[in-house]
Amino acid sequence: MPTAELILTGAQVRTLDPARPHAGAVAVRDGVIAAVGDDTDVRDWRGPGTEVVSLAGAHLVPGLVDAHSHPVWGLDMATGVDLSQVRDLDGLRGALAAASRTDGWVIGFGLDHNVFGGRPVHRSLVEDVLGGSPAFLHLYDGHSALVSEAALKAAGVDGPRAFVQRSEVVCDAEGRPTGHLVEHAAMDLVAEVMPRPSYEERRARLVELLSAMAATGLTGAHAMDLGDPELVGSVAEETVLPVRMRFAPWCMPGADREALEELVALQGRRGRHWKVDGVKFFMDGTVEGGTAWLEHADCHGQGTEAFWPDPAAYTAAVRQLHAAGVRTATHAIGDAAVRHVLDTVEGLGAGGRFAHRIEHVETVPDGTPERFSRLGVIASMQPPHTAYTRGDHGDEWSRRLGSARAGRAWRMRDLRDAGAVVALGSDWPIAPYDVRGVLATAREPRGAAAALGGLTGLQALEGCTTHAALAAGEAQETGRIAPGFRADLTAFGLDPVEAPADEVAQAPVRLTVTGGRVVHRGV
Repeated sequence: MPTAELILTGAQVRTLDPARPHAGAVAVRDGVIAAVGDDTDVRDWRGPGTEVVSLAGAHLVPGLVDAHSHPVWGLDMATGVDLSQVRDLDGLRGALAAASRTDGWVIGFGLDHNVFGGRPVHRSLVEDVLGGSPAFLHLYDGHSALVSEAALKAAGVDGPRAFVQRSEVVCDAEGRPTGHLVEHAAMDLVAEVMPRPSYEERRARLVELLSAMAATGLTGAHAMDLGDPELVGSVAEETVLPVRMRFAPWCMPGADREALEELVALQGRRGRHWKVDGVKFFMDGTVEGGTAWLEHADCHGQGTEAFWPDPAAYTAAVRQLHAAGVRTATHAIGDAAVRHVLDTVEGLGAGGRFAHRIEHVETVPDGTPERFSRLGVIASMQPPHTAYTRGDHGDEWSRRLGSARAGRAWRMRDLRDAGAVVALGSDWPIAPYDVRGVLATAREPRGAAAALGGLTGLQALEGCTTHAALAAGEAQETGRIAPGFRADLTAFGLDPVEAPADEVAQAPVRLTVTGGRVVHRGV
């Protein structure tokens, strides 16, 4: 009989496998689960080279997956001073005055829209504390930035610009840029002249980041971008990636047939613990930035246009990729954006079921959860985003939408109750990557979403395991602890299903196993 490389004993195993929901021991061979049962079931798998780990009563579950993250692309965004704890304009000014310079630039990330207290985002609010330095400050949503006058000059931006996608260099009545850049094409104008970390720095940060992610119990991430295949491939050749990554490169407005064929050609590119599988679209932007596509304008009169100026072109692109067997994920936050994606998938017929997903789904009207279920469209949602809202609807997200739409925020439970697949993630670096926080806020959403209630403990766990596997088209190979499934495993010091949500958020991580390799050992 062949022997196992790893045997885990003394565990309370929640397998999520209907054939055997609970067990006490697991054997792993060649990165795959070889046996599940009690100590006697795995005893014969033990050999002279087998590592045996006694979990001493720890709770073992399928390896947790972040169904929406940016572990490589996010390295560039999460650069400079962390502004995520700044709560008001005075705090922002103080942080910028004390910030260190990178090649003369002030670079920051994680800036909350609520810091501005309802004021328009404008460089004049911070120019005097920058001392003339160019500055680029990412707002937390990742879809907008505040830049200084010196940064605009460095990029040669002195007025409005026209873009193929819905992007904007916001200008005042005289046509002068305010420093507010909305959406990727506008931000890229300045990002292209900013200092960038060296290859060596990015490489070191990637290894550090993935190890830190694994320490929270993560074994995988659906990376909603192409990342940097050369960087990832190089690291993967030298070490075992502690977090398995599945990349979905972007398809932006203006993509012609040749561009779509290039995206098809990228599919299947892979290395150990990483691969390209899927394509990411944007149907809109963000509520706070005024670029979410809504059925009715927000309180500023914005939000009535799609990110794709011609939504029919988006539909045609999805059809072409679907015909080539490519799975798609579409960023859609506003109700009109979500409706259009659902319409697009419905037009694909029965073959579209469980092959396409919608990211974020922040506000949807009644009837929409049932439509997700009927069409087999996966809802990929990020519970930690609810912390940027407030229960009294006094935050920028809620104020823009108004109470009616803010009252249907992050309808995770409604979607699950309707029978939809709901995969959960963090959207790092938009929110913290700690998967324990994802599980906790899925059960107890914050702010505007709190009134609707959250998922059960089991539903939250499924969102990062079985439902994440369905979202990736991998339900027959991962997401459960069963023979033949990938040996991605997470062990906690408490039961993530039965323990209170606040305790789950701080749960001790005893062991993280990715592809049969122990990548984190807790105390």
